Amino acid sequence: MYYNKVEICGVNTSTLERLTSDETSELLIKAKSGDTMARDRLIRGNLRLVLSVIQRFSGRGESMDDLFQVGCIGLMKAIDNFDPDYLSDSKIKFSTYGVPMIIGELRRYLRDNNAIRVSRSVRDLAYKALQVRETLSRTLTHEPTVDEITAKLREDGEKVETSDVVNALDAIVEPVSLFEPVYNDASSSDSIYIMDQVRDPDNNDELWLEDIALEEAMKHLSERERAIIDMRFYKGRTQMEIAAEIGISQAQVSRLEKGALERIRKQM
Repeated sequence: MYYNKVEICGVNTSTLERLTSDETSELLIKAKSGDTMARDRLIRGNLRLVLSVIQRFSGRGESMDDLFQVGCIGLMKAIDNFDPDYLSDSKIKFSTYGVPMIIGELRRYLRDNNAIRVSRSVRDLAYKALQVRETLSRTLTHEPTVDEITAKLREDGEKVETSDVVNALDAIVEPVSLFEPVYNDASSSDSIYIMDQVRDPDNNDELWLEDIALEEAMKHLSERERAIIDMRFYKGRTQMEIAAEIGISQAQVSRLEKGALERIRKQM
């Protein structure tokens, strides 16, 4: 389905206005000074941006009309919070600022309307367990077991059983991840993930949107994690080569890579 050629929320998307870069800049300045007509035109002129973003959230059983309306809220927040001073930097475009705002609004909506609710206490325990696992992994020569994580939590004053930790960690795992491997080559460390099977490399609209979202997600990684992702997926290094270069084991590289990809997935 092509959402720029359908009617959504009563709007014929094929007739949506397209604003030039200069028009957008001029309207942003006027809107910031309180010009409501300029703000309204900015909203109408960027509805195609909302349509591009909500395609990333299709197939989740949500109404596209609802997602479009939520995306429009994110767009309006982006317009209201955009600083016109950014326009002096030729590398910063409104879409670069607006897309993460729209994605954030959609993610909050999906989270708040998720039929499967996880209690705050369970989430808190899961995040504490993840922090403990990260801490233990720096001192142990192996991946920390659930029993070791539970023991450390008890040392820190948590009254938990191993089953509590297992259930908490399971509760925050989504059913299917785009980074779930569907094929592993036993002779190398390379895998094929679900995302490799569903991505369309010829869809330029999807690619530029992915680039913006990926850039934002990468900011949430540590310096070491960013280095591993860069070497692994941009420079084509194997996990063994990366391990030798930065002085850690392949198992640690694998763990850090998996954790980084999971954080990127959650941010995107």
